[in-house]
Formats: sequence, C-alpha cells, structure tokens
Amino acid sequence: MRAAIFRGGDIVVDTLPDPVPAADQVLVKTLACGICGSDLHAAKHAHRMAEVSKRIAGRVPMDLSRDVVFGHEFCCEVLDWGPGSERRFKPGTRVCSMPLMMEPDGPKGMGYSNTYVGGYAERMLLSAPLLLEVPNGLPTEHAALTEPLAVGVHAVEKAALAGDEAPLVIGCGPVGLAVIAALRLKGARPIAAADFSPKRRELAARMGADIVIDPATEQPYAKLDPAKRAVLFECVGVPGILQQMFEAAPRDARIVVAGVCMEPDTIEPMFGIMKELCLQFVLGYTPEEFARSLRLLAEGEVDAPSLITGKVGLEGVKSAFCELANPERHTKILVEPWR
Repeated sequence: MRAAIFRGGDIVVDTLPDPVPAADQVLVKTLACGICGSDLHAAKHAHRMAEVSKRIAGRVPMDLSRDVVFGHEFCCEVLDWGPGSERRFKPGTRVCSMPLMMEPDGPKGMGYSNTYVGGYAERMLLSAPLLLEVPNGLPTEHAALTEPLAVGVHAVEKAALAGDEAPLVIGCGPVGLAVIAALRLKGARPIAAADFSPKRRELAARMGADIVIDPATEQPYAKLDPAKRAVLFECVGVPGILQQMFEAAPRDARIVVAGVCMEPDTIEPMFGIMKELCLQFVLGYTPEEFARSLRLLAEGEVDAPSLITGKVGLEGVKSAFCELANPERHTKILVEPWR
C-alpha cells in the first residue's frame, strides 16, 4: 500500500506492506484523515517529542530511525476482520474510532507509532471494540472531524463550568474553534475569542464566539465581565503564551491548557500565586466524548463545512504541512489517500 511517511525528518510517499488484522482488529481503507496541528509540531520537533516521551510513564516514544505514518483524525471503510473477531459491521461500512489499539498491557496510540500506521496511508488497522459506525447522511469529510471536535468537547468538560463564568479562547486554530463550538453547545455566554488572523476570527464567529478580538489592537482580557470568574482556554501551544496569560489574567481565573507545546517553556509562578490562578492541562477525550462528538456532527450541531479548507492526496501531504502555516489560507486540510 502507499503512504505518506515521516522518514529521516522529511515526508515522503512510498509503499509499505499491507497491514494484516489480528484478533479483535479490523482492516480498513482510509477515506479521509485530517492534518492536526500536533502533526505539524511533531514533524518540526520530532526529536524533542521522542525524548520527552521516554520520560513519561506509559508512553512509547517514536523511534526516528524507523518509519512513522502520522494521522489520527480519520474516517474509514471496513475491509476485513481479524480471526475470531466479532463482525459487527459488514465490509463497506464507514466507521470512526479513537486512534488507539487495544493490547493486553493497555491501549497504544497510533499516528505517532512505529507499530501502527496512521491515517496518511491507504489502509490501516483499528481496534474492533472501538469502532463507531458513521450515521447515514453524514459526509465522510465531516465524520473525519470527530477527533478534533472531541478535543474541544473534552477541554470544556475539564473546565467544569458552573454557568456563571466568562470564557475566553486564546487562539482560533482548529483546537480553539472546537473549544468555541463546545462552549456554545454547553450554553456558555458570552464567548470571547482572540486571534491575530482575520480569517480565524471570522471562523470563530461562525463557530459561536460572541466577541472576537484582534490582540494586536485590543486587550482580550478587558472584554471579560469582571463580575464573573474568567475561564481562559490556551489553544496556541507555543512557548511564551502561558506567561503572557499569567501576567494578563484577572485574579482567580482558571486557565485550561489545550494547546500542545512541544518545546520547553518558562513561567513565573509568582504571578499565579499572587492572583490565585488555577491551571488545568488537558489531553484527548473520553470514549463518551468521542461518541458524542460524532453524534453532534451527524445532527448538524457544528458548522463542519466551514472548517475544511482543502483536500490532498498522499503526494500533497508534504506541501499541505507548509501551507497550514498560513492561517489566512487554511484551517483544516484533509488527506484522502485513495486519490
């Protein structure tokens, strides 16, 4: 099969052996897979990511001397089942899944794995118990947004909103937009969102932001209701943002970190101490949140078409990584390996 492979610090298109499903695994054809900001960061900071993973219990670091196939935001078509697997869906059924493979010693991730290829390949293996059927009528490209939407849903759930907060989203890339959509569905109002990009501010309003702010001309935190507790969502994931938030955040604010920063960063704890700030880091989502996100997309609760700004085949993956650096051109590019 063909795949876009992260090899030697570059992305190349080459052939790999077709995966063979074992028990409780299913072989699928990748129909669409989103390029995540984490993929861009992983390609740029691969060695740092691998080194940090070695220091985190339970993580299996990438071996960068071997091939890695990225891609964890996917919608697929069932092809075949491993021996002894319960055949819950017939071949041709469209499915989504959390990007995990269930093994005897616990779940293993895919997309940054030397063992399991991700969605930038024509075929891949999924864990049979985790499959969710795509509801009839939901376009494949919209179903592929389930995973990134679930990230936003989870971040809002971890924020533990009581209903009297003033939410502010810093950064309106795909993660920030998912957080805005989740806040709107949660009934949080008014939602403020800040980004330097005019295009992303426009999308933030479409997703449900009531107040959109250009931080080059306005102070985002000044837009918050001082009578409410501020809940700030960091959705940028680059060094320096947390310190900026520590300095600008109002007293007693809760900061939810959804952006994935893969570089060392520095904060001055004294700002957090003096303001009694609360800092919450988040990762991924629960199975229930993932399933709920698929259902929200199927019910038209999220403006999925506005998020998809491009589609490429495997040959276009490398250039898509470059193009995604320009927020005025792209928000979410989908890889369609069958092209």
